[in-house]
Amino acid sequence: MILYPAIDLKDGQAVRLLRGEMDKATVFNDDPAAQARAFVDAGCEWLHLVDLNGAFAGAPVNAAPVEAILKECNVPAQLGGGIRDMATIETWINKGLARVILGTVAVENPDLVREAAKAFPGKVAVGIDARDGMVATKGWAEETNVKVTDLARSFEDAGVAAIIYTDINRDGAMQGPNIQATADLARAVSIPVIASGGVSSLDDLIALRDCGVALDGAISGRALYDGAIDLSEAIRALS
Repeated sequence: MILYPAIDLKDGQAVRLLRGEMDKATVFNDDPAAQARAFVDAGCEWLHLVDLNGAFAGAPVNAAPVEAILKECNVPAQLGGGIRDMATIETWINKGLARVILGTVAVENPDLVREAAKAFPGKVAVGIDARDGMVATKGWAEETNVKVTDLARSFEDAGVAAIIYTDINRDGAMQGPNIQATADLARAVSIPVIASGGVSSLDDLIALRDCGVALDGAISGRALYDGAIDLSEAIRALS
């Protein structure tokens, strides 16, 4: 199971939000590229990047720090937030991004997900963010009546590389991931599932690894910044 260190970008800085609320941001590093290098030096295999401003704006906002990270780090990176058209997808992949994460458009324009997955095999993931089992979009600001499992199953034949499932109520709260919901989703689809939201300890990562269904990976942010999880130790434990 891969551990994906998270770098959430707001106003050019690496931050973490509490339950997705932009006014509850803690700045952890003014230099996101330096933060990324620290994660790479600790042995990470992937980086998980989020353009928080972009998620609300509907277009890339923090392109400069993302480009700096791609230039300075030699591990693959995935990026979500504000990627809502084919031109943006193509631009990011041409700049060296290993995987784009499509969230809002997965609900509003699923045909774009299918088109992108076909055009860029292995480079398109679907981000499913949920409160109480229902999908939220546009930086988690808008709730829908779409069920997580229904949305995930709709992409079974699309060729997407992964589903990144975030329990919004757990995100940044250091209260542990929603293991049951994550495992249920992984059982419901054949697409690899990456867990996100609430990972706060090595025990949480072990519990996800041993949840009874194979997960592709888990994303952690605040716990790495706070030192609750030692990245090198966690990578060794999960390998």
